[in-house]
Amino acid sequence: MEGMKLRVSPPVFKGRLHDARTATSIGRWLGVAFVVCFVTGLISHVMQHPPSWATDDIPSRPAWGYRVTQGLHVASGIAAIPLLLAKLWTVYPRLFEWPPLRSVRHALERLSVAVLVAGAVFEQATGLLNTAQWYPWPFSFVPVHYAVAWLVVGALVLHIAVKAPEIRAHWSRWSPGTLALPAQDGPDRRSLLAAVGAAVGAVTLTTVGQSFTPLKDFTLFAPRHPDHGPQALPVNRTAAAAGVGRIADEEYRLVVAGPRSYTLTLDELRALPQHRVELPMACVEGWSKSAQWTGVRIVDLLERAGAPPHARVRVVSLQLRGGYRVSEMGHEHARDPLTLLALRLNGEQLDPDHGYPARLIAPNRPGVLQTKWVGRLEVLA
Repeated sequence: MEGMKLRVSPPVFKGRLHDARTATSIGRWLGVAFVVCFVTGLISHVMQHPPSWATDDIPSRPAWGYRVTQGLHVASGIAAIPLLLAKLWTVYPRLFEWPPLRSVRHALERLSVAVLVAGAVFEQATGLLNTAQWYPWPFSFVPVHYAVAWLVVGALVLHIAVKAPEIRAHWSRWSPGTLALPAQDGPDRRSLLAAVGAAVGAVTLTTVGQSFTPLKDFTLFAPRHPDHGPQALPVNRTAAAAGVGRIADEEYRLVVAGPRSYTLTLDELRALPQHRVELPMACVEGWSKSAQWTGVRIVDLLERAGAPPHARVRVVSLQLRGGYRVSEMGHEHARDPLTLLALRLNGEQLDPDHGYPARLIAPNRPGVLQTKWVGRLEVLA
């Protein structure tokens, strides 16, 4: 047996649809889902964490803007899961190509694919767990998810650039590369693509109702139902989780700090002119629902405090723990007549979990910035 060399033959894949046409067809859908998810994710990130110089540039209208963009963000991310799995199935035999690196172009292709796949799986897994508010990792979700999104987009652009000739050759049924494939594979390919489309439709239909309420009866797998919660509105952070507890009416005080600072009791707040608005509560986890809010306009409170027209406002909660205890609003949100210090929800006194005795509600604003248990408004010149 001396002198014999052990040769390991690469595996043979007999499936006929591991081809460039199938990969291109699924890749187009996946690319659209990634682009929608990335763009809406950027919007969400800027609206949640605006740079100080951009705070006044965040628009307050349309009132439903954040509801739509964040709903699309989560829906496109979930729809991309079966698309990514199908895409990986079409190309996984290439993992066993030998030699693994044939040229600089091939090395770039493999590098872009490795980063793209790892990043895409990470984004989808962490994003999906975020919708359920489950964080089994030691890092902060928002900055890491945001940073990896840029990494994925960069890898996607590199991958498309490297694979452009092959994509072009298999873009349509009549492209040269597609015509060179066995004609008998066409029906099977169309069946596969139909099955993938059905899977995308199924996961979308059974989850999107958490934000697109006409489909709320189909929310079999969404972590939130828009009607489930105190006063028929979901809650992310309860009063107990925030360390607030029940706030006695006679003990509550609202401090409005500005050129003419003043303090209001709850009875005094209730005696001020009350306004009723219909606004959505839209959260980063993807759920949203419109509700009727009643309270005092923030602009009225600011004018009483002598706030200049372009002043920002810092909103401070009475909560003892948890993130987003303090939020800021630019002058456009602060001066919008739809922005309220709400005292009632759907005609009823606020539930403690919804921010009793007073909470912020503003148009086109992420739910985490709709501060609950408000105890202080500060005018920022």
